[in-house]
Amino acid sequence: MPASMSDSELILCVLPSILTLFLFLILIRRKKQQHQIRGLNLPPGNMGWPFLGETIGYLKPYCATSTGEFMEQHISRYGRIYKSSLFGEPTIVSADAGLNRFILQNEGRLFECSYPRSIGGILGKWSMLVLVGDMHRDMRTISLNFLSHARLRTHLLREVEKHTLLVLGSWKENSVFSAQDEAKKFTFNLMAKHIMSLDPGEPETEQLKKLYVTFMKGVVSAPLNLPGTAYRKALQSRSTILKFIERKMEERVKKGSENIGEDDLLGWVLKNSNLSKEQILDLILSLLFAGHETSSVSIALAIYFLPGCPNAIEQLREEHIEIVKAKKKAGETELNWDDYKKMEFTQCVISETLRLGNVVRFLHRKALKDVRYKGYDIPCGWKVLPVIAAMHLDPLLFDYPQHFNPWRWQQSNSTRSSSSSTSYSSMTSSNFMPFGGGPRLCAGSELAKLEMAVFIHHLVLNYQWELADLDDQAFAFPFVDFQKGLQIRAQRQTTSYNQVIKHLACII
Repeated sequence: MPASMSDSELILCVLPSILTLFLFLILIRRKKQQHQIRGLNLPPGNMGWPFLGETIGYLKPYCATSTGEFMEQHISRYGRIYKSSLFGEPTIVSADAGLNRFILQNEGRLFECSYPRSIGGILGKWSMLVLVGDMHRDMRTISLNFLSHARLRTHLLREVEKHTLLVLGSWKENSVFSAQDEAKKFTFNLMAKHIMSLDPGEPETEQLKKLYVTFMKGVVSAPLNLPGTAYRKALQSRSTILKFIERKMEERVKKGSENIGEDDLLGWVLKNSNLSKEQILDLILSLLFAGHETSSVSIALAIYFLPGCPNAIEQLREEHIEIVKAKKKAGETELNWDDYKKMEFTQCVISETLRLGNVVRFLHRKALKDVRYKGYDIPCGWKVLPVIAAMHLDPLLFDYPQHFNPWRWQQSNSTRSSSSSTSYSSMTSSNFMPFGGGPRLCAGSELAKLEMAVFIHHLVLNYQWELADLDDQAFAFPFVDFQKGLQIRAQRQTTSYNQVIKHLACII
């Protein structure tokens, strides 16, 4: 009898057949696409290599305050709307502000969300990021109800300030540390408390944080489900995280519905929704991802941009000292909603940070039917990528877009007449989409701005800081990240928060 074949010999025998079948399927798909687009006026562009298309070039890391070499070259060669093949699908890429608004405003009618299958595999099929239609609307409504204006004004504002002070209070004088890690610590602890009432520093909170770090590395990695890869490890971490959340659910359910509190999202969903266990698990995980990752990057970007604009830091300090002065006069200590509404220049800094840093670079959509725009045809079924960063960095829409200039967001500008200023402000707002737009506008946008404002309030009152490594820039991978962690050196303000209060006590 012949000896049995080893696994490697078997793979070598079968591999040519698999490759042949794979190429055959690619040819069939290409012929189908060519038949579909016959007679259509597609935008100019390049479809790249078979299957891979231009994905590798598109995802090549680049400075986050730019659109990257790939986009710049394609816009220069083909214009602001072009065709390509990305993520294994024929794609229309839009750096055009008008088309981007059109895409987002027609969500569910002409376009729908369409993220790569690997994203759904790791975030879950019930994740708000990948859901479409009525189910997405229902999940978003749940999130909006829990993040209501009344809840932001009371419970959440108090929690945001508490977690801000916990993080800033741990900074050591003159030491060098990762501001990115500190921002992530702040937002993770806040979301863990907000979602499941987990207290910072507790063993279960720290264990969940470690699992989440492994999970996040897989979200931003190549979707290779092979032993040892970041994607495989992330899937394993996802499974462990879901078991943790499920255990917390079971503990609540055992108490009986009448004893389930509504202080956190898990309790609120259990008491006020009819979601299945699987849906609740994916909702909790996706909101932990969305609420932690984007907010932490935004805060890190503000810490990165502000040292390069000392006038902005000075104006921020003046604004926040005035708030402290008013609070001292009223005999108050904790921030309230009226204080938050006084942070007008702070909101300018937040808007400029989001515009220049572009935490969300582009969105994934798919055409639900043939669409014509500016003489170009977008075929039904094609992927459509509205590139938000290209709008925010367009010199036709924003003066000197590479410059960090918070004053561009003020309602009046000394260099413009009042009428042109209003027109400019209106134009700027319509081309500013850091949280997306349309029916899928980020449900946590107001919480994210609140987190940034409160963190900046206590940061500028308490600390002076400088970048310890000037070469550590924000890069898009495409998720924005600081490769070296954004190392900073911080010193206590000579007029720190407590000293400001003492000083004001003498004045008043």
